Amino acid sequence: MGEFVSVEIADHIATIRVDRPKLNALNRQVQEEIAEAARLVDADPEAHAVIIYGGERSFAAGADIKEMAGMSYAEMAVRSRSLQDCFTAVARVGKPVIAAITGYALGGGCELALCADFRVAGESAKLGQPEITLGIVPGAGGTQRLPRLVGPAKAKDLIFTGRHVDAAEALAIGLVDRVVPDVEVYTAALELAATFAQGPVAAVRAAKQAIDQGLETDLDTGLEIERLQFSGLFATDDAREGMTAFTEKRRPKFTGH
Repeated sequence: MGEFVSVEIADHIATIRVDRPKLNALNRQVQEEIAEAARLVDADPEAHAVIIYGGERSFAAGADIKEMAGMSYAEMAVRSRSLQDCFTAVARVGKPVIAAITGYALGGGCELALCADFRVAGESAKLGQPEITLGIVPGAGGTQRLPRLVGPAKAKDLIFTGRHVDAAEALAIGLVDRVVPDVEVYTAALELAATFAQGPVAAVRAAKQAIDQGLETDLDTGLEIERLQFSGLFATDDAREGMTAFTEKRRPKFTGH
């Protein structure tokens, strides 16, 4: 699709593959290509689940520091908006998104992984937000998505110190959801994606939107979001098929409509 980011779809699973040697540094071009890939798979009816994968060596080592080093405040004030928008495009994919993490997921790489719904990491993976060691803070969602995932105290620990955590600690604090041998990372992500790929697409999208939007508001508003999503699904063929299959004691055959 792009110079450094490609998309492949097989068995209703889309893989967004980042490949910028050596460690997938996320320069502006890569960020924009990731955002375009996210919008593509979100709109493609053949994609029911999505994997973001950086290859066997590294998920993404972070932003391209050389590219940022010479930027002024005025330049970054403008650039930071599009930086966040590129990552938010991944977070807003209305399908299950799985980050398959090998090697480094640092800085922007960690922030990209935070945009996924699930994170599968290799045993030797290293994650973290080391921006503080450069005299800056995370700028692509790290100060917001990380505390929502692991809690404010642990997020402050990682962001204030800039330290890296290994896969075992990442699992213990909830930063990743599963740890597997390095060579099994992509396979494990595929297996997880397959559990969603044959499901009712509209219902999964509705569930994701209700959860994500509900977390950003009060309970009453969240319940209203849920009610509207719940009611709206009764207009879908999949809902009728699901309930008919239940009464007929058979497996449903969802079509995505």
